[in-house]
Amino acid sequence: MSNMITRGVRTHGASLGKRFLYVRTCTEQLAEPLSAEDQTVQSMPDASPTKWHLAHTTWFFETFVLRPHVGGYRTFDPAYEYLFNSYYEAVGPRHPRPQRGMLTRPSLAEVMSYRRHVSDAMAALLDSGNQDIDAIVELGLHHEQQHQELILMDAKHLLSLNPLKPAYRAPTSSHGAATPLAWRDFEGGLVEIGHDSEGFAFDNEGPRHRVWLEPYALASRPTNCGEYLAFIEDGGYQRPEFWLSAGWDCVNQRGWTAPLYWEKDDAEWRVFTLSGLQSLDPAAPVCHVSGFEAAAFAKWAGKRLPREAEWEAGASALEDTGIVWEWTASPYVAYPGYREPAGAIGEYNGKFMANQMVLRGGCSATPAGHVRPTYRNFFPPDARWMFGGIRLAEDLR
Repeated sequence: MSNMITRGVRTHGASLGKRFLYVRTCTEQLAEPLSAEDQTVQSMPDASPTKWHLAHTTWFFETFVLRPHVGGYRTFDPAYEYLFNSYYEAVGPRHPRPQRGMLTRPSLAEVMSYRRHVSDAMAALLDSGNQDIDAIVELGLHHEQQHQELILMDAKHLLSLNPLKPAYRAPTSSHGAATPLAWRDFEGGLVEIGHDSEGFAFDNEGPRHRVWLEPYALASRPTNCGEYLAFIEDGGYQRPEFWLSAGWDCVNQRGWTAPLYWEKDDAEWRVFTLSGLQSLDPAAPVCHVSGFEAAAFAKWAGKRLPREAEWEAGASALEDTGIVWEWTASPYVAYPGYREPAGAIGEYNGKFMANQMVLRGGCSATPAGHVRPTYRNFFPPDARWMFGGIRLAEDLR
């Protein structure tokens, strides 16, 4: 499956200014298939309107780059500091996240004018050769790329709730015949994980450190829809013995009977995709399952979910990574020796290290440069609207 955010010129080795314009253009291209109405609506409190993503990523550059580093910079609109701050307490108060869909003003046209204003000022600053800003601009670019994936996640959820089941893009090819599941054995021992300081990484990917692993095995590929369907047909959503207590509560309180976006029409299962409603492809990796569903499936299969250190240590031997984010059994916590960066930027990752689980590997909506073995995504275990899937693990004794 091709990555949806790999397009245009290659950015490896390009100047920071060219990469800035490339990333900004990619974001706007992702928004183009959506109407102004699509880009304003918020489908649930955890999601954000596309228009808000376009504005927030612009706010980041205005707040953390232009205002501190350009003398006499003219803020586009002082009200935007409140409207488009996400969670940076050190910057100031902000509009409540669950109410972002109420922002019918500013209009989409005004938000696009905001983007042009900031992009023009950023281009001029980057042309000046001021290297003091390189690190924060680099972070801003990777931050915007994270929001590119969020645009697709949130737009898919929004369109799925429309009775017309509209498509975001043209249909893509199926996965063909299912690949037989194999196992990759690892002897474990003392291994190193974490970013090695070569190239960009988010602060939560380090420091690099040693971890002891017992012998284990990982499935060669992610669990596919056909395998997950067998779990459903065996009563997986009616059998509490497979579920963690909090997961079983979700099944009963939220009425879960299948992954998010699965629908049964008479005898046929169909799945809502970015290409609209499609017949279930048994060979496709199962997607949009929660961490609770992933753990329940693993227990039903007589296996378990991998720990994040196992996943990273074995990543080079795995097939089909980067199609779905793969749930792990590891809580999202700081690595030994981790220190949050100073100032507001220190709020980027560290303060979310509670009540969340780590996912690894990337997905088809992840920008290509973010698909790396050390990348640590994280979500609460009941979340399903991200492109989350399953890769099984087992102990070798």
